[in-house]
Amino acid sequence: MYRLYHNNRCSKSREALALLEQKQLQFQVRYYLDDPLTAGELVALLKALGMPARQLLRSKEAEYKALGLDNPDLSEQQLIEAMVSTPKLIERPILQCDDKAVIGRPVENLLVLLP
Repeated sequence: MYRLYHNNRCSKSREALALLEQKQLQFQVRYYLDDPLTAGELVALLKALGMPARQLLRSKEAEYKALGLDNPDLSEQQLIEAMVSTPKLIERPILQCDDKAVIGRPVENLLVLLP
């Protein structure tokens, strides 16, 4: 089963949703701004993505600078906690299938997980 971590206000996220609908795949949508990920869920998602927390951060968000997340001394746990408390900082869209996930920027990146 596919899961799309989705933000309706994001054009790339809407493109990802349209792609999944066009392919007529069974998938779940997780509106992660309304239903934030727990630290454990985020750790599992990062593992599926194969990346550290810093790479999943949206560094152009105002909250990134306001929270001092550009500090290279912050630990993985501190970055995860920042994304849990401020889900807007999580890059999007993300498509997950089992233990694999990809960020849909560009949206074509999602094709590696699709049949």
